[in-house]
Parts: sequence; C-alpha cells; structure tokens
Amino acid sequence: MSIVAIVGRPNVGKSTLFNRLVGMRKAIVNDTAGTTRDRHYGKTDWNGREFSVIDTGGYALGGEDIFEEEIRKQVVLAVEEADVILFLVEVSTGITDLDMAVADLLRRTSKKVILVVNKVDNNNLVYGSHEFYALGLGDPYCISSISGSGTGDLMDAVVAALPPDTEAEQTDDLPKFAIVGRPNVGKSSLTNALLDRERNIVTPIAGTTRDSILTRYNKFGMDFYLIDTAGLRKKTKVTDDLEFYSVLRSIRSIESSDVCILMIDASAGVEAQDMNIFRLIERNKKGCVIVINKWDLVEKGSNTMKEYAESIRRRIAPFDDVPIVFTSVLNKQRILDVLQTAMNVYYARIRRIPTSALNEYLLPIIEQTPPPSTKGKYIRIKYVTQLASPTPAFAFFVNLPQYIKEGYRRFLENKIRERWDFKGVPIQIFFRQK
Repeated sequence: MSIVAIVGRPNVGKSTLFNRLVGMRKAIVNDTAGTTRDRHYGKTDWNGREFSVIDTGGYALGGEDIFEEEIRKQVVLAVEEADVILFLVEVSTGITDLDMAVADLLRRTSKKVILVVNKVDNNNLVYGSHEFYALGLGDPYCISSISGSGTGDLMDAVVAALPPDTEAEQTDDLPKFAIVGRPNVGKSSLTNALLDRERNIVTPIAGTTRDSILTRYNKFGMDFYLIDTAGLRKKTKVTDDLEFYSVLRSIRSIESSDVCILMIDASAGVEAQDMNIFRLIERNKKGCVIVINKWDLVEKGSNTMKEYAESIRRRIAPFDDVPIVFTSVLNKQRILDVLQTAMNVYYARIRRIPTSALNEYLLPIIEQTPPPSTKGKYIRIKYVTQLASPTPAFAFFVNLPQYIKEGYRRFLENKIRERWDFKGVPIQIFFRQK
C-alpha cells in the first residue's frame, strides 16, 4: 500500500489534516506547538484508491525542546518511507525560516512533493498563498483542514501522484498487541527493539509518548499489530489536556486490543498504578502478559526470579494464571520471548473447546465434588458448553443457579485451566437455569 507523509514546521495543522484524511480523530490536536512527537499512521481511500497516511511531529531547529532532535529524525524517516509528501505551510504567517529549512530538506528528495497552504479559510486569503511559489516546490494547494475546504482537489492530486498499488492485503483480522504500563517503564524502547529500528521516540523523560502508535510486525512467522501507548498515571497526577487525551488513547488501545503486554519497572517494583492497569485489562477481558523490564538492574540471589514472580501472583490473585517474562530491553534480553508468549495468550483467548470434551471431563469431577447444598436444597449441574463469545466463556446448566457460591465458580475455573491452556486469559463462567 502506498504511503503519504504530512510534514511541516510545528503548529501548521498537520494532525488536523491527518484526522480529516483518515476520517476520525486519531491524532491529538492542540494549540501547543510540539503536541505530535512520533510518526502516526492511518488509512484512507479516495476514488477507490486506498493508501496510508503518516502524521509527523513539527520540524524545528534551535529551540529549547529536548524532543526536537528526535522529532527531526522521525520526520526524515517518514520522508524516506513515503511515496508522496504533503508539505504543509500556514498562509497567515507566510514563509518562515523553518519552512525554508523543511523545503531545503524536501528539494533533496526524489519523492513527489505537494505544497499545501493551510488555514485558507476564505477567498481573501488565497492571494497570500502566492508567496509560497518562492519555495520552488510548484503550485500550492489552498485548503482549510479544519473545515475541509479544498481537500478534494488535494486528494485528487495525491491519488494522481501515487505509484501503482500492489493488491492490498486484508489485515483487519490480525491480532492487536498493546504495550501498556506506567510512564517511563520502557514501552517505546521495547517497540523499537522488536522492530529493530527507531520507530518511536525514546527519552528518559516520563510522558514522551503521547499518542497510541500502531505498527505492523511481520517477522519470524508472526504477523500482528503492535501498539505503543502513552504511560498511564493516576487521575490525580494528570495535570494538562494533552496528558488527559494521551491517557484516554491508551485506555482505548486496551479496549481495542486482543492481548495487553503490561510492562513493570523491576527496579521500582510493583506499584498501585500497575495493579490498576492490570485490573483494567482484566475488566475488559483482554489477554495479559506481564513483562518485568530492567531486570539487569536488580541484584540477583538464588531464587530472585521465582520469588519476584510469586509476589506478583499473590497481588494479582484471584486471576493469577498469567505468564510473567523477565527482560532487559536495553540489552535485548528475552524480548522475543515476550512476543512468543503474547502469541500463545492470543491463541488461548480464541480457543474453542468441543462441548463433548467439556462434558466428558467436567461432569465426573462435578459428580465427585458437587456444589454444597444450601437451605437443604441439592444443586445438580447437568450440562456445560462454551458460549460463542469473543473471549472464553462457559455456561453451566443447573437446577438452582442462584445458590451456587463464588468459591465453587473458582473451583470450576481452576479445573478448566488445569485441563486446557487458558494462561493469561480471563475466563467467564455463567450458571443458567436447566
């Protein structure tokens, strides 16, 4: 699939145009310069032609923002990846030094560059767009990304400039793995290490990643989407609008994923916010893999790893059948184990057990250890089947479902887990009237 990249200096409306092209509010939009940091991908189509769109951070030089250099690298990478580049400028400010710097970068590329003048909200502003011929990048297209004015002509020009497409693959059914956790536990570092390239910006500053960044991973016989998310902090510590939207995107990423890779900083230990994120994953019935990162910083003893894992399982009980992987992303230690474990959890989540196998295994156990009687009434379970739901759910048909206690529900769940591999996946059990 062809790729179109949107580049330009900060605050010219790149994310607003990106959201309009992909038809949803996928990128965070704010008046603050430098809101977008990482490359952000989306899909769109025009006149039957489908292509990918990349939103990039604002290209800047000589400022005090610590992220400037990293954002520039991301812009250069986006230009290298793209087939067509939309160079966005702003009509009201005219040509700035940063516009000249971006234009100089784009004149050196052999890719097709389309000059787009944004914020042309009325006809009187069209005359101001003529100044941009001085950039030497051809005729400018006047648009207003916030209202959509002029974007139809722009899309016609983009489609005409795209190279012929190979047949698009159907990828909507691919698994989605979300990397979640508190700020600064190594989520973006893990993404970059797995992809073996600087896909996302990494700095020691908590809150570097703002958007949820989706990337396709297709190596070693595995094919899925990897979602790097912003760090989730306690509500009381979320102080500004940007961080609020970042947290919201991360929660949505959990809701739309199949498996969540929960990263924990080994040197900081398991904190209350780690448990909050785990319970959020559990409530949404998502598969879970716990990754203990920065394991190289922990002083080791004879049973350190075993004791650490047991302490985590005690805290996450009763849903403690969760795989735990100890890694050092910086040293690329056991990072592929994380993926293989996540794939195993995904397959467990979509596993379907034949009704005959369920009854053949569970009914003798139930007969041997029946539910305790209540108020002199004997409870009889006659039949069990797996429900046609996206996550593992089992229905037990009972004469008196209202009298079954929570302890017996857990007993049945444990028996199912002993027989079939549902490691890392929450199981639902329902008791229905026979």
